[in-house]
Amino acid sequence: MTAAPALQGVHHVAYRCKDAKETVRFYQRVLGMEFQLAIAEDHVPSTGAYDPYMHIFMDAGNGNVLAFFELPEQPEMGRDENTPAWVQHIAFKVASMDDLMAAKARAEGEGLEVIGPTHHGIFKSIYFFDPSGHRLELACDIGTPEQYAQLKEVAEDMLEEWSQTKKAPRHAAWLHEKIAEEG
Repeated sequence: MTAAPALQGVHHVAYRCKDAKETVRFYQRVLGMEFQLAIAEDHVPSTGAYDPYMHIFMDAGNGNVLAFFELPEQPEMGRDENTPAWVQHIAFKVASMDDLMAAKARAEGEGLEVIGPTHHGIFKSIYFFDPSGHRLELACDIGTPEQYAQLKEVAEDMLEEWSQTKKAPRHAAWLHEKIAEEG
């Protein structure tokens, strides 16, 4: 068996969008992302199929790239109706609670409905949707190194219990208690 590749991070993550220009402008205005580049083709390089597209790339910070495809000749985009809207989302990290609250004010200033901040014990986050219906999360880490170490320590046990029972394991009950205490 050959060795696993030495990954160096995520090159980019790509989603579909309804309108490439509207998407670029939204991410520039609301999240301050820089528009890096665009690639447009009439044929898909990996398959050779005719399917015109505009592929846009946005700088999400720290070498992370968020990309989108506009596909004008495909049926109108939708979402997986069997998955709740809150499940599939793109989460971005912010440096501080001040940054999180400033981002919330900025998004609300754009007329967006923002949920949160929501307390997750080791981070707090806000949620809103982009023009194509993608749920976005901005998260600020508030956990201590010890808390993250505790969670890592029980991760395999939690996964195993979940795999067998499909019920929420209580290995990290302290996290829920912390949320209740802090509100």
